[in-house]
Amino acid sequence: MIWLAARSRRRNCRQTMTRLAHKDAYPGIAFRPRTLNWWARLAQVPAECVHLDHDAPWMATLSPDTLYLRGKAARHREPRRPEVSLCRACLVGALEADLATFSGRVVAFEPDPESFTQYFFLAAPDFDAAGLLPDVAAAIERRLARPAEACEDCSRAAKWLWLSRTEVPSLDEVGSIATSPGRHLCARHGARRLCAALESIAEANLLYVNLPYGEAGAYVWI
Repeated sequence: MIWLAARSRRRNCRQTMTRLAHKDAYPGIAFRPRTLNWWARLAQVPAECVHLDHDAPWMATLSPDTLYLRGKAARHREPRRPEVSLCRACLVGALEADLATFSGRVVAFEPDPESFTQYFFLAAPDFDAAGLLPDVAAAIERRLARPAEACEDCSRAAKWLWLSRTEVPSLDEVGSIATSPGRHLCARHGARRLCAALESIAEANLLYVNLPYGEAGAYVWI
């Protein structure tokens, strides 16, 4: 079981670390002015991209540099990037740009579009603290430890393993995690595969998404 991120704990730590300005953290994304004013800062309401004024397919809350371990916030960057609410297109743009430059190893599980509300990265040292079952954590760690193959789409080293829902329907499928071939991809093509999966989802309400940190880990969903 993975513990649900406790949003009620987020505000306790927001003022303890410096953070980047929105224009520096998210170049190219335009935010609704009223969500950047003094009241929004005082109320600690995430800034919203301008597309949420219109009929965006769905929205997500991106907390790029924060991981929630059994309700406690752990920061992984200083200064941190602020939490924001983004439409699907802006989320995918922010994710793909960051994921494509991540140098670590990644096992990424395709989320279930019918039920997921959180999609987040866990570095391997945090598997236990986040509540991953020991056999699930061990299976993922074995996949991360395998020698990198060549990317299926280019000649670069494949530091990503993408596991589709057809192969691994849920994190309870330990045998499937351990044995499914998946797709071996470089960071650029792994980022594109993950973002394409998000783009294909017609409706969602993602309450929490973060960005990778550390040397190796997994993108999981609940």
